[in-house]
Amino acid sequence: MTNMFEPSPGLPDPDRQPGFYSGIVAKRFFAWIVDLVVVFLITGAISLVTIVGLFVFPAIWLVVDFCYRTITLTNRSATWGHRLMGIQFRDSTGRKFDLGTAGLHTLGYLLSMSFLLPQIASVVLMLTGARGQSLTDVVLGSAAINRPADTL
Repeated sequence: MTNMFEPSPGLPDPDRQPGFYSGIVAKRFFAWIVDLVVVFLITGAISLVTIVGLFVFPAIWLVVDFCYRTITLTNRSATWGHRLMGIQFRDSTGRKFDLGTAGLHTLGYLLSMSFLLPQIASVVLMLTGARGQSLTDVVLGSAAINRPADTL
């Protein structure tokens, strides 16, 4: 078993190919804001058309957020916010996310957002790591990269 803090051989090397990681932390932040707005609008629309929706808004939010992130990460390895910012995720082998990886990444994201210490750890890791990886990325061996020109 490999150490989760060792570099992933399938991802671009940040020293040899720094363009893949240039500005990635700021782009991830702005993508997160876009995704937050999208999930809020979808959740709000669902809540307004159901009688009990406003009473269970947090539960609807959780389901919508999980589905939105998993589906969009599976589709193009990027949420709508990531696409807008020109970034996408790659797994430890350098491939785009499949359904399983997208689901695990989303679950890790939601769990880390649920507690203060993992949130802080994610931010620190993104700001200090060469690849700008969050806590979930470090555990899975994945990373967000600037989208290569040959992919959409």
